[in-house]
Amino acid sequence: MRLLIISGMSGSGKSVALNVLEDLGYYCLDNLPVSLLPAFAERVLINSRSRVNKAAIGIDARNLTGDLSSFPEIISRLKEQAIECQIYFLTADEDTLLKRFSETRRRHPLTSQTVPLADAIKREGVLLEPIAASADLRIETSHTNVHQLRDLIVERLQDLHPGTMSILFESFGFKNGIPADADFVFDVRCLPNPHWQPRLRPFSGRDKPVIDFLEAEPLVDQMSKQLCEFMNTWIPHFEADNRSYMTVAIGCTGGQHRSVYLVERLARHFQRIRVNVQVRHRELS
Repeated sequence: MRLLIISGMSGSGKSVALNVLEDLGYYCLDNLPVSLLPAFAERVLINSRSRVNKAAIGIDARNLTGDLSSFPEIISRLKEQAIECQIYFLTADEDTLLKRFSETRRRHPLTSQTVPLADAIKREGVLLEPIAASADLRIETSHTNVHQLRDLIVERLQDLHPGTMSILFESFGFKNGIPADADFVFDVRCLPNPHWQPRLRPFSGRDKPVIDFLEAEPLVDQMSKQLCEFMNTWIPHFEADNRSYMTVAIGCTGGQHRSVYLVERLARHFQRIRVNVQVRHRELS
């Protein structure tokens, strides 16, 4: 029996995530009061007459404040009933949320005549902190469109094996900001940059001319091997701590060459020894 909790900031993509899960065969329900989670689980997931074995619940700041503060305790009780319960928390930076509400003309659920949008966003972040602190996976959507978010949700759910951790290797460009949902961030801007080779500039780190250039550089090989050694050492410790997800972000200046190449190389290494490894190139999407 599996229960996914989808929560996060208004405008961050919770509805998109629930729609994806519904397409994947989950029984979905949005805006359920936190206090009703045990009753829902008893009725839908535990009741032997129910044919539902996986469900997704959307929870947001419209809940009563007291209910939100009791969220960690309620989740602990559900896990004691043999329910595989995971929490996805979606977020985006304040400027992105402000822009999305401005473009769609949607009303934020916490705004009023006396509470402007910016204040409502800040208040929502505080109210949702008990859920954010309990999240198994944080998904930062500031640089993600609807289609990319759908793909990311599907990738994170595929080929899940009990007792193993899903690992996402993500390339990015520092000029566009560090991914807020990363567990590890590695800066590879010290490596030789193909961007300064005019003939290589149009290519990415997945293309052979750039691959050949980087593989001829001893520093690149040394960086790759030491990153593999680091992850090989520490991934089992995180897995032993019952972590379900890990995001490893590799950044260079623009997110086109060095970070892309190293993410592809690291992913190939770990795909040979692990069952659930994904790749995302933020700036190439």
